[in-house]
Amino acid sequence: MLRAAFWLTALIFLPVGLFLYFLPVDVQLALGVSPMWLARVAGGILTVWGVFLFAASAAPDLVKTGALVGANLLTVATLLPALLRTGEQMPDGLRLALLGLTSLLGLLAVVAIFAFPSRRYRL
Repeated sequence: MLRAAFWLTALIFLPVGLFLYFLPVDVQLALGVSPMWLARVAGGILTVWGVFLFAASAAPDLVKTGALVGANLLTVATLLPALLRTGEQMPDGLRLALLGLTSLLGLLAVVAIFAFPSRRYRL
């Protein structure tokens, strides 16, 4: 279950990172992304994070699981207040997709916490 949490989180971050890194000009204009380098930096970071999650799923340990949980909860803590405050201004489909993404990342963080084996059972 812990490896599934790594894989599912990587399958979220990797495509989003690649999309942001190679952001098409028409999407850039529609979203109003003014400094294009900001989208490329964010895309590069998310892409590397997705690749790290795929690699970390081979041998998850306490540090890698902590990084997964921390990143997911930080993403949830970043997206959720923005969605709750300015969600009415977004199109309904986008708001629903972002709420679903936030819920999925939060669920994957909780699954990773509970799926990590405790030291008592490894003796």
